[in-house]
Amino acid sequence: MGNPTHTEVSVARQSPQRPDADEPALGDTDGPAGPDVEPGPADRSLWDELSIDPVEIALPAGTGFTLRAYRAARELTPTDVAERDEDDPFLARRQVAETEDDEEVVILDEEFAALSAEDETEDDADRKGGTDGKRAGGKGSTDTDTPDADADADADEDAADADEDADGDEEVPVFLTHKGRLLLFKTPESLVSFIRSGAPNDLSQLDGWNELSERVEPTDIAPRDEDTYELDLVVENLRGGHDTWDPTLLIEAGEVARDLSYALRLPAVLDMLSAGSSLDDLDEALRASVNGGVGGFLGRRRLKKIGAQTASLGWRTIVGKISAVVDWRD
Repeated sequence: MGNPTHTEVSVARQSPQRPDADEPALGDTDGPAGPDVEPGPADRSLWDELSIDPVEIALPAGTGFTLRAYRAARELTPTDVAERDEDDPFLARRQVAETEDDEEVVILDEEFAALSAEDETEDDADRKGGTDGKRAGGKGSTDTDTPDADADADADEDAADADEDADGDEEVPVFLTHKGRLLLFKTPESLVSFIRSGAPNDLSQLDGWNELSERVEPTDIAPRDEDTYELDLVVENLRGGHDTWDPTLLIEAGEVARDLSYALRLPAVLDMLSAGSSLDDLDEALRASVNGGVGGFLGRRRLKKIGAQTASLGWRTIVGKISAVVDWRD
């Protein structure tokens, strides 16, 4: 998912030429002819003030606009997925079907898991050895009869409370969603019309929502490059092989997929992108590969060890699961 690259094209100034006799002189025209002026950057003052951003997401079914914000977890009520899951009680284990070359290809989570297991056999063995060592050491050092057992229990409880408070303060993503579905609008005008309509949505709980609905204009819906994601290109890019992988596209796809899976309550996708997973290893290797020096070299070496088939299969599943919970609006 890489953001589209906007290349500035500079137009060289040309030496003025003397007009032909049958061409009108400059003074005979309706007005002065000046150079074409490219529009400047969109005004970001509204979004910066309200800490909400317009986002553009491309999926296999099309490209749409939505909104995203980050707030402390304790300030948010998660989207209600009860109605969504009633419509599809097997959503968490849905088979993602896509059509390729006029043939239907069914992607199973189990198939991705099997391929991941094959690619990570050696890594799993190393992790298991380290884990067993930790467990053995921990078991041998446990003594429930020590005088400090109660104090240790109290300390553990205090630590758990502190972790819970920290989790509540953590900033988490929230999108323009409703009843567990992501609302995507095909035009800025339709997005603004919805914002002004007062229709129920999960962003309306934010303090600045009413002000946004009063002030936003279609011209404001101009996502920054870093808020534009091309999930529709990820699978094809991965299929091209290691030498063609686009780090920016894939890293940014991972970022928005994590945000969407959290906001939309898609635990299967979160698990596929969680720390230690094959797709998380891909993400870390890509980030390392774009750095210079030894770190970049090691990152590129790690990428060579990641199975292209596993990566593309996993991302097909992720894109399919996200697409399944999109509510397209014209």
